[in-house]
Amino acid sequence: MQAQDLSSSTFTGTRRAPVTREPGAPGTDCVAEEVPVALEYNGISHAVMLATPLDLEDFALGFSLTEGIVDSRADVRDIVLAPGCGGLTVQLQIASGCFARLKDRRRSLTGRTGCGLCGAESLPQAVQRPAPLQSDVRFDAAAVSQAVQALNQRQPLRDASGATHAAGFADAQGQLVMVREDVGRHNALDKLVGALLAANRPAQDGFVVVTSRASYEMVGKTVRAGSALLAAVSGVTGLAIDLAADANLALVGFARGDRLSVYTHPERLVWAVAA
Repeated sequence: MQAQDLSSSTFTGTRRAPVTREPGAPGTDCVAEEVPVALEYNGISHAVMLATPLDLEDFALGFSLTEGIVDSRADVRDIVLAPGCGGLTVQLQIASGCFARLKDRRRSLTGRTGCGLCGAESLPQAVQRPAPLQSDVRFDAAAVSQAVQALNQRQPLRDASGATHAAGFADAQGQLVMVREDVGRHNALDKLVGALLAANRPAQDGFVVVTSRASYEMVGKTVRAGSALLAAVSGVTGLAIDLAADANLALVGFARGDRLSVYTHPERLVWAVAA
């Protein structure tokens, strides 16, 4: 898969910005970058998102899968990154069948950091329900707690800027094997899903942990990726609970330390029995 070298561009994950913390004390601070990223399929523009300009090939792969544009990694034939017009364009070539389907249900998407309905034309289109997970996999509650705690140590962009979200993938033992960051929580999750696809790592073999709240969109993306558990450091929404319940996804909120709030399918978690 081809990816254009962007080393000569000005885009990085962070930049320095002037700041005054108290009268007479000017300085500089590290802030997260946020640039327009256009996604183009077979020559036709589909969406413009605001994202951190790192791991954009992963982002394009993950977005394509979690939005139902493609069904697998094999449906994406090529990816090229092209800077210009103050942002970046990700040019994807996808299988003809996927492109025909995309044209049939094409909608206008204008993304932003906290994207919502993003131009959906009807309520059924806005709240799409993925096919339920068929896996009966279970995870130790201690492994989930371990992965969430490890995620806090694997966020260099957050540490530098204080302005990004992270999504991580952990194996069944709770070992955090992959992390992606972005100014947008949805983008971070899409980047993670894309990284799993690029590495040919099945999402059903582990679970997802995120630093944000868990909305219905985050639930939907996790289910489409194939993972059976989503753990969020913050809270969950009512619609996320409804969607997770229908999709056979274990939805965990307020995952902090050893405390977990399990909102759906608690049978997917195995709790240690006190001696």
